[in-house]
Amino acid sequence: MTAASTSPPPARVALSSEAIRQLTMPAMLAVIWILFALLAPQFLSPRNLSMLMIELSVTATLAVGVLLVLLPGHTDLSVGAGAGLLGGIASVLIFKHGWPAPPALALSLVVGLALYAGMGWFIVTNRIQAFIITLGGMLAFKGAFWLVIQSTTIPVVRGGEQNLYSRLTTFYLPPTIGLILAAAVIAVLVISTIRGRRRRQSVNARVPSFEVAYLKTFVAAQAILLVVLVCNQYQGVPLAFVILCTVAAAVHVLTQHTPFGRYLYAIGGNEEAAVVSGVPTARVVIIAFTLLGGIVAITGFMATAYAGASTTTVGDLMELDAIAACVIGGTSLKGGRGSVLGALFGALIMASLLNGMTLMAVSPELKFIVRGLVLAFAVWMDVRLGRR
Repeated sequence: MTAASTSPPPARVALSSEAIRQLTMPAMLAVIWILFALLAPQFLSPRNLSMLMIELSVTATLAVGVLLVLLPGHTDLSVGAGAGLLGGIASVLIFKHGWPAPPALALSLVVGLALYAGMGWFIVTNRIQAFIITLGGMLAFKGAFWLVIQSTTIPVVRGGEQNLYSRLTTFYLPPTIGLILAAAVIAVLVISTIRGRRRRQSVNARVPSFEVAYLKTFVAAQAILLVVLVCNQYQGVPLAFVILCTVAAAVHVLTQHTPFGRYLYAIGGNEEAAVVSGVPTARVVIIAFTLLGGIVAITGFMATAYAGASTTTVGDLMELDAIAACVIGGTSLKGGRGSVLGALFGALIMASLLNGMTLMAVSPELKFIVRGLVLAFAVWMDVRLGRR
């Protein structure tokens, strides 16, 4: 028998679930962008891409907030109605009561923190599934929203004068400021990458090769610079996108570099083991819902400002897009797995779909069907990959 005949067959390289997700998301986004670029050439115009960034900012900000409660294994169906309610409160204070925009937004933000802290406290103290409580919250917030605005249209400005509220989605950074900001973000990215490698090497942890780390950092830096250059061809980087980046960076640091973030993953992975390990599960979940309330308020401000007024339709089905964005980005509905970057990527896919279909004048009926199918596909993919 020859040596060739006794040699073992070549081993098959099996991709992990996480690797499949990382390959699927860019491929899905590329297909969507190519399709819309062919069917609606204006899709890739600087003006439309700037509008897409504003739409992305609204969806992605809410998705990042929802991530905080999905990680410990909970969910929240009230975020869309909550966004409408909190945006409506600020609009009424400004338009009907003559409040300046900053205190009106601040009070609405405090209301959001209090509402969601209370909802989180009720869930953990009574050990009731968040699905049921937040479903009730969705109905209650929607009714309260309509009462606050009296089922009418409430503008975000008084007397036609622009204010902080209206500028959330209409203000653009000057081109020079955008480039300076991009350079600062790239510098922070490089420094954090270097420090992260040194920290992991100091504890003998596994560190990716220098070539891989360099390639990831280079691609990220190029993407940041490209975004700024494209925006500068229109009016500059939208303020809404800066808000999104700030919220996303804060939640990323919170979930990846603090004990609180590790507690979120531990509770979602195995709550009983987390309790035995001394994790204050009740307090962590309440804080997660409280932070979500603040992010819901910020999202409500941007969604209302983008619409130009508080109407009964603001916030409709936003919870669907936010949850779908998280699941598409690899967040498990059972908890214990997910990242801010994945949520942002999923939100970009959802925002691109809605933006492209709007440019193609797709009917609202088909938009609902597509969004439903995307959400169903995301859940199916999560279940299938979870079995690997």
